[in-house]
Amino acid sequence: MRNAAGWVGSVLFLGAVVVTSPTVRAQEPPDTTTLDPVVITAERVSTARASTPATVTVLTGKELQARGIRPLSEALRDVAGLEVAQSGSYGGQTSMFMRGGESDYVKVLVDGVPINDPGGAIDLADLTTDNVERVEIVRGPVSVLYGSDAVSGVVQVFTKRGQGATHGDLSLRAGSYTAIEALGGIAGGTEVVNYSVTASRASTDGIYPQNNEYRNIVWSGLLRATPDERTDANLGLRYTEGRYHYPTDGTGQIVDANAFQQRNRVAAALDFGRHFTSNLEGRLLLALNQLDGGIDDQSDGPADTLGYFGYNSVQTVMRRSADLRVNAYAPSSSVVTAGVQLEEQRERSATESLSEYGSSSGSFDVNRMNLGYYGQLRSTPVSPLDFTLGARIDDNDTFGTFVSYRGGAVFRVSGGTRVRGSVGKAFKEPTFYENFADAPFARGNPDLLPERSFAWEVGVEQRLLGDRIELGVTYFDQQFRDLIQFTFAPPNQEDPNYFNIAAANARGLELEAVAAPWFGGTLRVGYTYLHTEVVDAGFDEGPGGAFVEGERLLRRPTHALSFFVGQDIGERATLTGGVRYVGDRDDRDFSIYPTEPVVLPSYVTIDLSAAVSVWRGANGRPRTDVTARITNLLDREYQEVFGFLTAGRVIVAGVKVGF
Repeated sequence: MRNAAGWVGSVLFLGAVVVTSPTVRAQEPPDTTTLDPVVITAERVSTARASTPATVTVLTGKELQARGIRPLSEALRDVAGLEVAQSGSYGGQTSMFMRGGESDYVKVLVDGVPINDPGGAIDLADLTTDNVERVEIVRGPVSVLYGSDAVSGVVQVFTKRGQGATHGDLSLRAGSYTAIEALGGIAGGTEVVNYSVTASRASTDGIYPQNNEYRNIVWSGLLRATPDERTDANLGLRYTEGRYHYPTDGTGQIVDANAFQQRNRVAAALDFGRHFTSNLEGRLLLALNQLDGGIDDQSDGPADTLGYFGYNSVQTVMRRSADLRVNAYAPSSSVVTAGVQLEEQRERSATESLSEYGSSSGSFDVNRMNLGYYGQLRSTPVSPLDFTLGARIDDNDTFGTFVSYRGGAVFRVSGGTRVRGSVGKAFKEPTFYENFADAPFARGNPDLLPERSFAWEVGVEQRLLGDRIELGVTYFDQQFRDLIQFTFAPPNQEDPNYFNIAAANARGLELEAVAAPWFGGTLRVGYTYLHTEVVDAGFDEGPGGAFVEGERLLRRPTHALSFFVGQDIGERATLTGGVRYVGDRDDRDFSIYPTEPVVLPSYVTIDLSAAVSVWRGANGRPRTDVTARITNLLDREYQEVFGFLTAGRVIVAGVKVGF
């Protein structure tokens, strides 16, 4: 009853948000897709994608909406060079590996706000496509502009800007595993002030037979003001709440009837810019990311009194930063960027364990500061050539000073051919626990160095049929060094348990095709060949190690292929279909010790979606669309993490009303 009451209240609120809009119109403004979009993430200045040497993929909000995709992780699965692994049901730990790097080697931004934990860890389980204008994915080292964590790349989510007369929409969907989703929003504005606001709630009973409910609530908004032609300010806010009940232990076995995890995140940004002259711009970005949550696992019953039968924790992780930079624009289309970034990171937590011997508790409260100085030159010395050079110095409370750099060039050949290449060095700082742990079986090492990478890539892109088709191939090579590992047996009794000791390589090919070859049709194909290898196993050398010299890195397939096609049928319907192939991957069976190697078999999934306009908003009727989506059409059984189930065939259908 409590859950039902919550749903009724949420739906009434969402409806009120839409109905009380002061002005209405038939539908949203169009969100167009082009083969050569302007991107921001790669250079931190607006740049045509064809002019940047980095490999960049752009997913538009229109495309994600047409496909009925709500979890961001589902959209990222189709990007070449990027693999996603989810531990079990909806809400379970969701990690991504870009170009074979570790799961904490990708910096994730929401309107410029980094939402990684200090040390790079990121869980995508609660991040959705609500109110998203576009998602930019940059592959390769980008620490020059973003500091720690941007080792293998950056994913940035941009919130949709409002425009035109105020308009709104309300959508409801329901489907397999007792899934219910509701979303409502309003947007609008003028050239001087515009805004967009959405709120959503989703829940499901999950794929396991007990204790697997998941609830996700998202509030998102963007307010933009341009009081004059030289000044702009953007205020963005995204609140995400996730409550995940999990019956499984760390190996995927169903063992618990009441454990759950709570995660509440606030990501807020104020981005202010001012053109002092036509050639000189200053920008200030103030960013806050705070995650509050914890785990509640009470004893399951009166008989549950032996062993370690209960656990509770509360945690607050905070990152806040100020980034001030200046962009100097030369008449020759060159741009010089110079900036300074100050970031504070903090983590506070408390834990309590219940056992047959009584209870024990612990606490953790640490913080650190980082000051980064960076500069970049983007130049066009001759018309077909663009190049980028950049460097950064970070001064950190714990690891001291680290220098990163990046350079690249693009040469545009006549006939629609583009040749590009880049090289760079990036880093990831240690986690708080690796630096400051003070537990009976784990002692942190404040002298750890950052994990670092050296990477390079070359690529060729070709446009055909009057720029309606773009084909691209990229070869990349990455070396990861000073990887941090834990050991139960340090060299001396008083030594810490964490050391920079391991190393690995990752290289491969990415093939992409993006096309709009016929009227109303879109096509996207991505293929990745990935070769990963452990070159120094460090402490994991020997039986049971998860990091074995000469072997592949875990959960990274050698081959992966995705194919997506969409078609507008007149002005009333859109049909989309996608096929995804993931090759076999190495994993470990962590339910036994020493752990044993396993190979996860390859699998193929097929997804379909459709949207049909019942009313188009004429004669005073609100625009009404009926939507449907089927994932894993053939009901394939597969695993992304050994021991954890994945969803079978899922059918979700609903209605969307635009005012």
